[in-house]
Amino acid sequence: MLIKNGFLIDPASDTERLVDLRITDGRIQILADAGTLTPKNGEDELDATGLMISPGLVDTHIHFRDPGFTYKEDLHTGSLAAAAGGFTSVICMANTSPVIDSVPVLKELMEREALEDIHIFQAAAVSCGLKGEEMTSMKELAAAGACGFTDDGIPLKNAAFLYKAMEEAKALDLPISLHEEDPAFIETNGINHGPVSDALGIYGSPSIAEESLVARDCLLALRSGAQVVIQHISSGQSVELVRTFKAMGANLHAEATPHHFTLTDEAVLKYGALAKMNPPLRTENDRLAIIEGLKDGTIDLIATDHAPHSTEEKSRPITQTPSGIIGLETSLALGITSLVRPGHLTLSQLIKKMTINPASLYHLPCGSVAEGKSADLVLFDPNEKWTPETYASKSSNSPFTGWELYGKVKYTICDGKIVYKD
Repeated sequence: MLIKNGFLIDPASDTERLVDLRITDGRIQILADAGTLTPKNGEDELDATGLMISPGLVDTHIHFRDPGFTYKEDLHTGSLAAAAGGFTSVICMANTSPVIDSVPVLKELMEREALEDIHIFQAAAVSCGLKGEEMTSMKELAAAGACGFTDDGIPLKNAAFLYKAMEEAKALDLPISLHEEDPAFIETNGINHGPVSDALGIYGSPSIAEESLVARDCLLALRSGAQVVIQHISSGQSVELVRTFKAMGANLHAEATPHHFTLTDEAVLKYGALAKMNPPLRTENDRLAIIEGLKDGTIDLIATDHAPHSTEEKSRPITQTPSGIIGLETSLALGITSLVRPGHLTLSQLIKKMTINPASLYHLPCGSVAEGKSADLVLFDPNEKWTPETYASKSSNSPFTGWELYGKVKYTICDGKIVYKD
């Protein structure tokens, strides 16, 4: 395949220029200045004039609900959703049924993940059964292919237990990712405690539920030396804690989701359960603090926390409906619409947080564009306006349905194969 006249943005090599790309046997054979390559006999040609080319996007935090909850999503529909959003590599969380806490369960799942058209990597649980009591065999899980460890969805409340897990993760040179919500502070999860929750007649989830665990775990990260990821950060105070402890030398990373840097808790009044997630959407000050964290590098990862739920589940009363929204298909566009067009980040800075940063942290063989590398690419038009109406995901629980967004994925290429075409 020959790709002609695309504008390459590759933060890994600090490249921004017009290029031609020749792909052979799934790899980038030649990367040249635009207009210098001509098609060979029988070679497919793709005209990328007017399009940006970047490394295939990488998401460190997604839920394909497989095994155990495949009425919401499965490996195949999740892969289609990822490809439609420009993602060629994703990391699945471990809170499935059964939990990914043993080598046999991990291997069986990874064998099925390998059959899909994108790269699906797998995190394993920190604790057996996500109970926070008995540590999994992290060394054996890493040897079997786990790329990191997390009890995502459930906080690890025992600090001494978590510290030992951090030490083990450090020894394995793999990240440990943390869901930071202390349930002792929460009466109704998924909705920020404040005027919005008061208007709904509930107490909700105050930001201190997140901040108290972030403070503790930043200190544990500093002491242990482990690569620690603060997942889906929602509070401005949490951003400041990460900033402070990173300056002290902690190996900290933080994820920001598109919904947390785009929406506030006011969205719950408009979209109801579609705007309910853990941790919840918070105030405008929190949203702006997350954007500042993205701008100054305190937050180095953008992750979707893609969390499909059925229409029936999201139609229940708001106190009974599960938390979470889908996000793979709107992530890049929300980054462009909410961060790039207002001038908070350059397009290269956005792409960096969605490619080489997550790939490097998790030691994934992706995230850059260079000769000899696997041809994992996304081609997109950052100026094209579009409206999400239907989804490749099995579920459609998104508050962004009907929004006018900038930035349309036109092609997603994984291992040299077009896996999505607009």
